Amino acid sequence: MSITIKLDLPESVAAQAKAKGLLDPKHVATLIARELNLEGDQRSFFEIVREIRAQPGEPMTMEEIQAEVDAVRTERRAREAGH
Repeated sequence: MSITIKLDLPESVAAQAKAKGLLDPKHVATLIARELNLEGDQRSFFEIVREIRAQPGEPMTMEEIQAEVDAVRTERRAREAGH
């Protein structure tokens, strides 16, 4: 598909963009595709956060989280020591 895009840029920005190849059609297509992918990834992230927050129960306190981390580390050290 072919689409014509007209941009109104300050001369200095246009010159820098042209020098870096940012105005090349292939590069513009890559930038647009990247932006579309980012939007999808961000949307997915926020959906995941909503799902996590919707889980029943109270969130863990920092002390509870630290206790879990300490327990995993202790278990790993014991396993690595051959116990």
